[in-house]
Amino acid sequence: MLETSARLLRLLSLLQTPREWTGAELAERLAVSTRTVRNDVERLRNLGYPVHGSRGAVGGYRLGAGAALPPLLLDDEEAVAVAIGLRTAAGGTITGVEETSLRALAKLEQVLPARLRRRVNALQRYAVAVPRDEPGPRVDADTLSVLAAACRDHQRLRFDYRSHDGSESRREAEPYRLVNWGRRWYLVGFDIDRADWRTFRVDRLHPRTPTGPGFTPRELPEEAVDQVRRGVSSAAWRYRAQVIVHAPAEQLAERINAAIGTITPIDDTRCQLDTGADSIEALAVHLGLLGVDFTVTKPAELVELVRALAGRYHRATEPLSPLDV
Repeated sequence: MLETSARLLRLLSLLQTPREWTGAELAERLAVSTRTVRNDVERLRNLGYPVHGSRGAVGGYRLGAGAALPPLLLDDEEAVAVAIGLRTAAGGTITGVEETSLRALAKLEQVLPARLRRRVNALQRYAVAVPRDEPGPRVDADTLSVLAAACRDHQRLRFDYRSHDGSESRREAEPYRLVNWGRRWYLVGFDIDRADWRTFRVDRLHPRTPTGPGFTPRELPEEAVDQVRRGVSSAAWRYRAQVIVHAPAEQLAERINAAIGTITPIDDTRCQLDTGADSIEALAVHLGLLGVDFTVTKPAELVELVRALAGRYHRATEPLSPLDV
């Protein structure tokens, strides 16, 4: 049988898993009686741990949230993961958490066993990040917290927003999801004034408090990540194209994702692809790599370029004359 202090630590470790334990299950894990489990639970409560209990055939114990943060027990892998996460956060793209992350990391590394400290230090010393080509946008941690809470509580947001062209506007939206894509954060929400779904860059957003009234959640028309991919990609396109692809929509959807373009079925053998790129040349190359036949309908300059490329490729396959050898 474990000594009382060791048994309490073991019990606390079990209760910190996200599930509910019956007294019998805990007694079996700790090799003690259910009466001892009840006494140990009471000891943890006296130490400030909010252990909740429920009676009945399906009753049990679980660790709840309290007014103060009690000490946490982490196994080796969890401790290393937290240390790596804190070190990453200290140099990330969210402002306001760098100093806090470094303080928490210092406290954690102080109590890490030597074997784990060596693992964390080795990663810090030998894992080198590639410098970014350009500084990424910085997002305020408090802003992220406000947006996440509004998504959770289904409360309308009122905010000032700066579009990619620099224009300022006042917006009101029903927030649904926060999406992190590389160095940027996006909010997916339903714009009240425009009566449509929109994707907002969080670093261009300044929420106004208090938040608005509650709302009944709508059903997202697509996955939040795909919503961001489609919205962000289309906003960045300099040239847009409309193409009839001679393949079923399901077949084309297997080859491209929402960041490439929007697919609309026409019939069982054809679909329409609305896509774009930074240059007409890039559009022509990407279309040629689809692996299926297609017909370009617009823009006119893309039609002309594809026609010129078709002739160039055709001539490239003709046999050379004796004079050319």
